[in-house]
Amino acid sequence: MNRLHVRLLLGLALLSTGALAGAFGYGAANLVPTFDAVPLEMRLSFHSRLMRMNGITMQGAMAASALSALALAAVTPGSSRWLAGGAGLLAVTSFLITRLGNVPINGRIKEWAVTSAPADHAEILARWEAFNQARTAAAFAAFALLILLAVRRDDPA
Repeated sequence: MNRLHVRLLLGLALLSTGALAGAFGYGAANLVPTFDAVPLEMRLSFHSRLMRMNGITMQGAMAASALSALALAAVTPGSSRWLAGGAGLLAVTSFLITRLGNVPINGRIKEWAVTSAPADHAEILARWEAFNQARTAAAFAAFALLILLAVRRDDPA
């Protein structure tokens, strides 16, 4: 793979991972505190609708992030490979946390929005928030590794 292609791949990895980290960061900094400040019924209704909209866009961002970073790891040598591979694995981690942690709870929230929340809903919502913090941290760490790769003195591409 020539130098231009590697740089374009790095650009795609930076763009997709930055978008992922930004989306998760916005959610953690703005949506979650807002969820906690409104009546439960409003939160459940908004949360369910938001998850319908986020499904495709967030999964797309996670896939683009993971695939571009892992592809970059496959075509770069030395420590660049480790940085890109680490970023790719962190993007995969954010996907797994989402899929195995947040998504099942989102399904329950959708049910609660049309019925009612169970007595232990606060614990379940706190678990959703913990998963959200973990996936946000993984996405930010992936982005940080790619930034480090891009700004190092020994050009990765």
